[in-house]
Amino acid sequence: ETITHKSDVGGVKLNLHSPEQVRDAFLEIQQAVEKEDFFGVTVQPMLDTTDAFEIIIGSSLDAQFGPVILFGLGGTFVEVFGDSSIALPPLNSNLAHIMMKNTKIYKALKGVRGRKPADIAAIEKLIVNFSHLVMDKWMFIKEVEINPLLATHDSVIALDARVILHDSNQMEVDDDEISTQIIRPAIRPYPAQYEQHWLSKKGRVLLIRAIMPEDEPLVVDFHKRISEESVYTRWMSNMKYDERASHSRLIRVCHVDYDRDIALVALDEESCAGKNNCKLVAAGRLTKVHGKNVAEFSVLVEDEWQGEGVGGKLLLELIKHGEADGLDGIEGIVLPTNRAMIHVAEKMGFESVYDKELNVVKQYFSYKETVPKNCTETKDDYQLRRFTCPTNI
Repeated sequence: ETITHKSDVGGVKLNLHSPEQVRDAFLEIQQAVEKEDFFGVTVQPMLDTTDAFEIIIGSSLDAQFGPVILFGLGGTFVEVFGDSSIALPPLNSNLAHIMMKNTKIYKALKGVRGRKPADIAAIEKLIVNFSHLVMDKWMFIKEVEINPLLATHDSVIALDARVILHDSNQMEVDDDEISTQIIRPAIRPYPAQYEQHWLSKKGRVLLIRAIMPEDEPLVVDFHKRISEESVYTRWMSNMKYDERASHSRLIRVCHVDYDRDIALVALDEESCAGKNNCKLVAAGRLTKVHGKNVAEFSVLVEDEWQGEGVGGKLLLELIKHGEADGLDGIEGIVLPTNRAMIHVAEKMGFESVYDKELNVVKQYFSYKETVPKNCTETKDDYQLRRFTCPTNI
């Protein structure tokens, strides 16, 4: 029988100062464990735990939500005190910090009664990385726990950990069968596959990637640099800056459910190299239409960067995403005066129809019938359609 908590059987011996004490501790552990379950011991140097905090971070499966991350007070009294909080992965630094603040141990981690505060930033980073591990290996890991995790003012050290894997028969099936065998994560992981560097028509380098919750300040700054004309062209109304940059709106814009939407941003690579935050110069989004297997696209480019092919590049990446996601088509509505967007979309293979009554141009791209103009179509290893297109469009 697997022993998940070594302390339950006297399997942890501390403060051993001589070879004789180590030998006696070994014999005690060996006698306490069934012979068929005993495979040896691990001998490690004793750490100074003065002014250190014992915390726990783990993950287990919820019947409805799949993997759930847990953080809280660690050590042997985890179940006794029950001081913990849970969250759905993947997590970013903001969500990790909120998760920590929802526990009582957080107040102690900030320093109490002369004890130095723990390295909060290091703990946040560890929680974020731990959540990414859980998301990357969800089809293999059933449970994983680091307890205790020793946190001091200058280090975070894992003293013990355990991992429980799914049954091997569950893991040795194809992706379609996994959905019925193992509970999938409730939130689709961050789509890192969209990260790429791209050269504009003027030779400027852009970093293109999916939007992150941490991008909210960048989006606020982005809207400061958008002209009234571009605002009207995008929203077909004179949406004020205060409304566009409000936190209540941007929290929905930046926190994306990747099962429903995909939002891409283009960052000026040169600005990212400096001490200041990266400069966001364009954004594109696909939003699935309720009740239909199609999505609506939108693209907004900062005035200074218009005419460099940025809008076309974002639209092309949105087309690729929609194809990989199994959509039937993409649609959009633009003003007749937005000739640049109409032209770019038509080059991609969109059909444009003028609605005289609404005075708008309705555009539609069908994956069943259309390959973007000037592009060639191939099939990848997963038999999905792939488009090979010119570098600049």
